[in-house]
Amino acid sequence: MAAKPSQRVAVIGVGIMGSAIARRLLECGHAVCVFDLDSTKVAALEQQGAHAARTAATAAAASDFVITSLNSAAVLERALFGEAGVAAAAPADPHRLLIDMSSIDPASTRRLAQLLRERTGMGFVDAPLSGGAPKALLGQLTVMAGGSEDDVARARAVMDSLCANYTRMGGSGAGQTTKLVNQLLCAIGFQAVAEAVRLAEAGGVDASKLHTALAGGRADSQILREFGPKMAARDFTPTGRIDNMLKDLEAVQAFAQGERLPLPLAGAVSELHRAFVAAGLGAQDTAAMMRQFNGYARD
Repeated sequence: MAAKPSQRVAVIGVGIMGSAIARRLLECGHAVCVFDLDSTKVAALEQQGAHAARTAATAAAASDFVITSLNSAAVLERALFGEAGVAAAAPADPHRLLIDMSSIDPASTRRLAQLLRERTGMGFVDAPLSGGAPKALLGQLTVMAGGSEDDVARARAVMDSLCANYTRMGGSGAGQTTKLVNQLLCAIGFQAVAEAVRLAEAGGVDASKLHTALAGGRADSQILREFGPKMAARDFTPTGRIDNMLKDLEAVQAFAQGERLPLPLAGAVSELHRAFVAAGLGAQDTAAMMRQFNGYARD
């Protein structure tokens, strides 16, 4: 099989997810330029072969594809339209494509996509992901995409290096709407697995074997297979933050309120995550939800 052609890709925002995305693209032979306000994160990727950019604008100007992986719509807007942001890249190139792999609300996505197109001519694909950093490093992400058919298809030049499942869900914002569905299912699943692990422990059952014992049955799931053993072992190695999940759950609730949709489980699991953040545990891995059973104690 012929090797896929190398692409010039900027990755803006290299936290847990962005750094995994950048590392995977480097391993696949792409020319990767990175920018983040945290210079230590940039330096770590520079040692692995990435080029370090001083601003988002210079990163974009050196690339044909710009991937953003940021924490909120407000941060994304600053990265795009703030001083030395992506929109300031010179020369403006309508063939450059923005691929936003952040998780933000659909309305903000549609607004920012239109504004970027008006100011620069750039296309915009909302491409939120599921699978976390581990799947990104393996090129096995699930990505739900929104945007024009042409832009979503063009993004495959880099997304094929990152994804095992890449699906266009509709126009601008459709990817983010689908991500809200994904996050609601995941959040409920994380809480269910945490409770199941604690129930097993209370009954004298080896909780680390739950995913094996239940494999192939109706209770089987990717969350059980991945997080059951982590929760049983109290392994809180970072793969995704509790406060990031709360941000997404709040977006689910805001969307539901706007549509007058009753989502009782969304409300309950949002409050559970909010309690973790209030206890100062928002930056911890999702597996740390096991700490609800010992009064949120850190040890």
